[in-house]
Amino acid sequence: MSRIPLVEYESLDPFLQVLHDGAAQEDWATQRVAQAFSGQPRLLEDYLQFYYPWHKEKGVISARLKELVRLHIATLNGCKTCASARLTPEDVAEREALGALGTDVSGLETLSAEERMALDFAERMALDHHSITDADVRRWRDTFGDAGFLELAMMTTQYIGFGRVLAVLQLETVACPI
Repeated sequence: MSRIPLVEYESLDPFLQVLHDGAAQEDWATQRVAQAFSGQPRLLEDYLQFYYPWHKEKGVISARLKELVRLHIATLNGCKTCASARLTPEDVAEREALGALGTDVSGLETLSAEERMALDFAERMALDHHSITDADVRRWRDTFGDAGFLELAMMTTQYIGFGRVLAVLQLETVACPI
């Protein structure tokens, strides 16, 4: 049961109607997000205009690396909707996606050292960010460069945050262990 009123489809802003209609029949979470954001349609529209280009096209780190991080965060957040979505299937093989999700660790075997380091960063940010040391940040900066590290940090935190918003509003069935 959503913790925020879900507006009827007919009352939705045109942007939210397009979002709602674009969701697969079984994707009730996206449909509910569209209904829940009826009081702030521009907020969601602006957020998604940031999210998708930076996840798939923009930046100095690859869409593949960001997708692996997003899937790993989905597991840590307990977000079934996020875990089931494949935003860049052309970049991440299903076996690797299952590795990032923790359901088939053999999928992690094909990941590069940089990709495994990004998953470690994401997990530390999600579970115990206060334990991150100067040495950790230096290692990540050395690996990704300053621009890449900042991008990884920003994308990781928005993956964590939006998944948790869905959970708090009960727009997604979750079992969040965090």
